Amino acid sequence: MWFKNLLVYRFTKPFTLTADEVDQKLAEKAFTPCNSQDVSSYGWTMPLGNQGSQFVHSTNGYIMICGQKQDKILPASVVNEVLAEKLEEIKLQEDRIPGRKERTDLKEEIIFSLIPRAFTRSSKVFAYIAPEEGLLIVNAGSHNKAEELLNYLRETIGSLPIIPLKAKNVAQHAMTEWLTNGSAPQGFELGGECELRDKADDSAVIRCKNQNLCSTEINNHIQAGMFVTKLALRWVGDIEFIIDDQLTIKRLSFGDLIQDKLGEVDADSAAEQFDVDFAIMTGEFAKFIPAVVGAFGGEDTAEQDPVISSAA
Repeated sequence: MWFKNLLVYRFTKPFTLTADEVDQKLAEKAFTPCNSQDVSSYGWTMPLGNQGSQFVHSTNGYIMICGQKQDKILPASVVNEVLAEKLEEIKLQEDRIPGRKERTDLKEEIIFSLIPRAFTRSSKVFAYIAPEEGLLIVNAGSHNKAEELLNYLRETIGSLPIIPLKAKNVAQHAMTEWLTNGSAPQGFELGGECELRDKADDSAVIRCKNQNLCSTEINNHIQAGMFVTKLALRWVGDIEFIIDDQLTIKRLSFGDLIQDKLGEVDADSAAEQFDVDFAIMTGEFAKFIPAVVGAFGGEDTAEQDPVISSAA
């Protein structure tokens, strides 16, 4: 359950639904597997899985939710093979070559006939709502996966006034300056990984791993016109991570200080362990996320509700 990626969104208006109200709305759009002709299916599932009885898990005011998607897997090679057989059959029997529209129609018919026999693949995306902090945090490294969950949540509860969390300083400028100066902002340490892109040619990319990011070689690339788009950092609260120029946080790694907190609590069941993990994780993120935003000059609150802006 520990999040490995973070996409953080700011509520532009206060989130006022209670956990019970969210649970009720999510239950009305619970996940159901694909039927014979469905290509995909999306719905809500219980964060605790078989150990749970609700579609939310609430701890210390935080509301955990989980979206589940099932896709039918139909390889293009299989469709193309059947299509080729059909086209050859028409050529032999009718002595003609089907045109583009007929080939397209044949392909659609083949897909329709094969879908019921296709394998399925399921995936889950966890997220949690932090009403007091005015944030929604999604455990996704892809904006597409996050948006899929957010769009379905908006459809489920009727309204979801959120925007991606924004910092005052441009992320790529700030990260480039840190490497130029050879030091991370207060409370952070530079890691050993970064990605550089050329200002004049966005396709020119240099990826560095297990490197001294303050080396002359990397500094020369920056002086030649490259800028930082991804950077490995370590927060003093004992979290290592990669952050990009969109403030997407990936590859979270929790150190011994946090693991020790887990060891201090004895859980008698998987459900209790989930609750402990959730409580500790959200407590750490409540400090970590503001620290990250602060490193980029603080939060840009221009699009927020005045009530939230004054509390942020």
